[in-house]
Amino acid sequence: MSDENRVVTASREVAAPAETIFELIADPAQQPRWDGNDNLAEAAAGQRVTGVGDVFTMTLTNDARRENHVVEFEEGRLIAWRPSEPGSEPPGHLWRWQLDPIDSRRTRVTHAYDWSELSDEKRMERARATTSERLQASIDRLAALAEG
Repeated sequence: MSDENRVVTASREVAAPAETIFELIADPAQQPRWDGNDNLAEAAAGQRVTGVGDVFTMTLTNDARRENHVVEFEEGRLIAWRPSEPGSEPPGHLWRWQLDPIDSRRTRVTHAYDWSELSDEKRMERARATTSERLQASIDRLAALAEG
């Protein structure tokens, strides 16, 4: 499979300010509310991401725990993390959210899943199942919360 096929994206306009949307993404405790993959169960409060190098933990719906290593960050605009099993190096996949304000009340939201560097064979099937439709479902749920 070529690298081009290993980067999945979705995008849409959301009728909410970038700051409002970003708070729902940067606070891990909010993420299960809008997860379109139905993969996230819960995250402890108080883990709001503030910069590159932060690590937040998440419990998945299968009771597994993940440490998410923030590798890209611009307050109100961009956040990306690489998940890993606790105490392990990330196996090479990345979740990214980019927010581009259109005006003070509308934002273009782009969500990407990049598994071009994924090295863990056990994760390949799940990675292939992460489609643009699943990413779009996350954006749509996020939009419903931000616009509400």
